[in-house]
Amino acid sequence: MEISPIEDLKIIPDIVQPYPDPSVGREGVIVIDNGSFNCRAGWMLKEKPALVFRNILAKPRKDRNKKDIEVATVPVTQIGNDIVNIEALRLQLRTQFDRNVVTHYNVQEQIFDYIFTKLGINSENSVPHKVMITECLFNPNYCRSLMSELLFECYDIPGLSYGVDSLLSFHSNQRGKSGLIIATGYHTTHVVPVLNGRMVVENIRRINIGGSHMIAFLHRCLQLKYTFHINAITLSRSEVLLHKYGEFAYDYMEALQNWACLTYYEQNVKKIQLPYNQTTAAPALTMEQKFEKKKELSKRLAEINARRREERLAQDEELLMQLQQLEESAEDGEDIRDGLVEHSIKDVGELKRMIATVNSRIEKARQKMNAPCAGGSQSQLPSDSDKLLQPPANMSVVEWVEETRRKRDAIIEKRQARRQRKQDLAKRRTAAAQERMRIISHLARKEKGSDDFGMRDEDWDVYKQISREEDSDNENDSERLVEYDIILKQYDSTYEDPLLTMSGNSAELYQLHVGVERIRAPEILFQPSIICSYEAGLAETIEFVLKLFPAEQRGCLVDNIFLTGGCAKIRGLKDRLSREMREMLPFESRFEIEVAREPVLDAWNGASKFCLTETFRQSLITRPMYEECGGEYLKEHVHGNVYFPTPKDCGDQLTG
Repeated sequence: MEISPIEDLKIIPDIVQPYPDPSVGREGVIVIDNGSFNCRAGWMLKEKPALVFRNILAKPRKDRNKKDIEVATVPVTQIGNDIVNIEALRLQLRTQFDRNVVTHYNVQEQIFDYIFTKLGINSENSVPHKVMITECLFNPNYCRSLMSELLFECYDIPGLSYGVDSLLSFHSNQRGKSGLIIATGYHTTHVVPVLNGRMVVENIRRINIGGSHMIAFLHRCLQLKYTFHINAITLSRSEVLLHKYGEFAYDYMEALQNWACLTYYEQNVKKIQLPYNQTTAAPALTMEQKFEKKKELSKRLAEINARRREERLAQDEELLMQLQQLEESAEDGEDIRDGLVEHSIKDVGELKRMIATVNSRIEKARQKMNAPCAGGSQSQLPSDSDKLLQPPANMSVVEWVEETRRKRDAIIEKRQARRQRKQDLAKRRTAAAQERMRIISHLARKEKGSDDFGMRDEDWDVYKQISREEDSDNENDSERLVEYDIILKQYDSTYEDPLLTMSGNSAELYQLHVGVERIRAPEILFQPSIICSYEAGLAETIEFVLKLFPAEQRGCLVDNIFLTGGCAKIRGLKDRLSREMREMLPFESRFEIEVAREPVLDAWNGASKFCLTETFRQSLITRPMYEECGGEYLKEHVHGNVYFPTPKDCGDQLTG
């Protein structure tokens, strides 16, 4: 499976364009597609916009701890492509939009300053060019009034015209006079029926789902799936992943079943490599270095064994001293029952036997510790480890290594089983916990000859003894595991140290497997309930709009279904919508679905072409007209909104 590196947004700062542009002159029209995600601005007659940038700005907060003299060192406001690293300023980003409606005109003014500056306009106190700008469907009159006021009063433009991005894209692709436009935006999706060149205003419907919701949902899914990389999975990277790997499923439920199949998953999952610090591989060792390393490991094993013997010897000596004190107290006629209970001893006879056992254990330990010094040479110090690092006489090296590996695997399995058992014992109602208490109770009854286990504190000595035995087993297993690791490192060339293996495979720890998320994020356009939205999906909304028309008009609409907007670039939308249309229309009904040539740029291209028509000149709002009719006034045309005058206040007409 091919592994692709994660791609970050590559942002190149805009340069200042030469002014005036020889190809348009001083009478050229400035075309601005003011989208809620990207803003596209440039001169008419151009093949593509001169500026394409994120419609946001980053305003740094002033540090209150700085003195007034240091105010000049505060970074200036960054706009559009001047923000090279969006994630570093994520908390400081601001936009002029509330969903798809411009509401913050102080931000919009700074965006206009950026546009006119980058276009190279250097005229004093004014912008001597007409402006063609897009607005959202059914833009409120108050918002249009503020936009007109900003452009006429602040920039003193000679003329202004408004258009709707989806209608301009429809015009740019020359889709005829009737059709059904599906405009997928960053915050909303619109279903716009067009008949005889005019949109049917009363039948337009909006879904409050767009590209931003898909990006946010994919971002959250990946963060929940890879909590260890929550900071590395950013919104910008999720945006890149959505547009590069996202797709609409032809049949969502069938696709989910396919992704549940391991074979399908392995064939279609996209592995994305996150950045990480790669550890350098250790160089190969020479024979001398291997010999020195063998001696070092041998010495290390001897030190481990010696340290454990010293610890056990110290514990046994302390235990022997306590038992001898109890014996002396018993000889003096004192009551030692509490001491016997503390050490789980029944009577004085058992006490003497335990003293003899501990004494014997101490003597053997001392003899073992003093054995290396018997020859009077320090070269015999790691004698135990030398014996351990050599195969037995009756076994070959290969057989000895295989047996050691089996023993090591058995210890690891035993430790895993013990760990799982401890987890089960921590829960009172598990079968393991109940079985353990049954065994303890059985041992207590057998030892005490009664059935009142748990009534006295000394009844729990059995439990302490069992816990002590388990701890002893853990220590022995750990010691043997260290020994087996040392043997395998020396004699098995295929053995890999678990720590080295983990560091060597660190690249796999920093990989994202984008599987079902590829279809789950775009699916919210058809099933908004996935993100707990109670709106209808795109297919249901289209069906509702079509039912508002008679049969003959419905045929004209479905013969020309037009997809535009940023989400139209996601793979599979046309095929999925074809399936949905086939299900909602009568049997063998004809329909045609087309995607815009440039779903993102066609609105600007359509506005640029519109500036060459006589309709544009008729739709211009001049400065005198603005002063006479007000900022909310709009000249209607086929590519713009319908003008609904704001009702006058009737309060003055009411009389007593």
